[in-house]
Amino acid sequence: MRATTTLTTAARGSMAMLAALLCGALLTGCDATGPSGSGDAVVRVPEDTASLQEAADRVAEGGVIEIAAGVYDQTMLVSTPDVTVRGADRNETVVDGGGIRPYGIVGIADGITIENLTVTGALYYGVLVTGTHDENGPSAHGGAGYQPFDPAQFPPLQRFLIDHVTAYNNGLYGIYAFNSQHGVIRDSYASGSADSGFYVGQCEGCDILVTGNVAENNAVGFENANASDSVVIAGNRFAGNRVGMTLLSNYQEAFSPQSGNTIVGNLVWGNDAGDSPAQADGAFALGIGISGGRDNVFERNLIGANAAAGVQFANTEDLAASGNDLRGNTFETNGVDVANTSAARAPAAANCADAGITTLPATLGDALATCAATQEAAEVLPAPAAPEGVSFLRVAAPPAQPQLDAPASAPLPETVELPDLAAFDTPTSALLADRSRMP
Repeated sequence: MRATTTLTTAARGSMAMLAALLCGALLTGCDATGPSGSGDAVVRVPEDTASLQEAADRVAEGGVIEIAAGVYDQTMLVSTPDVTVRGADRNETVVDGGGIRPYGIVGIADGITIENLTVTGALYYGVLVTGTHDENGPSAHGGAGYQPFDPAQFPPLQRFLIDHVTAYNNGLYGIYAFNSQHGVIRDSYASGSADSGFYVGQCEGCDILVTGNVAENNAVGFENANASDSVVIAGNRFAGNRVGMTLLSNYQEAFSPQSGNTIVGNLVWGNDAGDSPAQADGAFALGIGISGGRDNVFERNLIGANAAAGVQFANTEDLAASGNDLRGNTFETNGVDVANTSAARAPAAANCADAGITTLPATLGDALATCAATQEAAEVLPAPAAPEGVSFLRVAAPPAQPQLDAPASAPLPETVELPDLAAFDTPTSALLADRSRMP
């Protein structure tokens, strides 16, 4: 579970350098300023220009880039505020990294909307929105010796929407929000990612909604590292990955520890897919991993058929998994429903769960039922042997995904309008199955 962070750290250092090298070679307009007070309200690709990047450079603030059906062996960096990037056909408008380009579409300006298209074959991330960028292009920081960024130098990106986007066979991340606030990732699909299909990281007061998404055949379906306060993860299908979802605290990014997410009405099911890239730490058949995460609330989720464990508590260095509330969920046919493998230096504490679930060690059940401050740990979580990983480029393509019916209106609101969370019932294993490759 924790090695997701290890992979993230090593990879981000590399991708930042590669993005800098490729910026001059592949892109124009890579600085963060972009055009202001000029440009075209609508830029059509390929009618007005065959270049995605030229379209991004030409579009006016508040404008729309319309991309026709076709395969575009290109990248795009959007640095103009309140721009909408819209595909004509979600399944046929394809930005293809070809296994050689670092990313598909990146937004570094406030108010970015990306909708109704597919991004595949990027070395690092299919879609990225980030407030961290400089004259060398975008970055999601990491690497040896990393120091937390100066928020005055890199303030978080404000307002984003990623809607009806398919991201498959991207080297590390499918859809990635980093150092960003007030955003929505909805009705999207991610598979074949060697780190995580969906990722939300490094923000405080995030105000981010993740809903209606499908993640399968990834190393991790959904990952949160140091994204805290007002992150809501509701009504998603995280099934058929190696690990369904993780909530991580990470000293190698800013804003540690992770805390305060609401996870409601999700399906976390059958995360033992061999047709997936290997997870960095070898984790397999795990539903939810909480490593140093704190005060997260899980309600009305169906967590089942995860052969190692439905939920695993662990520490990150001296950061304990504590105060997490797992009451009101349904556990079915897991190897064990809840396991605690925290080290003695940072023991799990004050986590809560309903009575009657299976636990490792067995004494953990009573401690969870009473939210006890002392929660015993097991040294090892038994798990089935993880099959050899598949190259991210060789994971099977997804089925056709539904089209966007109603495009977003611009500009995006200053804060996210959350759905009524009480309306999310405990799902069945059929949640969003019509968008999945799983039987």
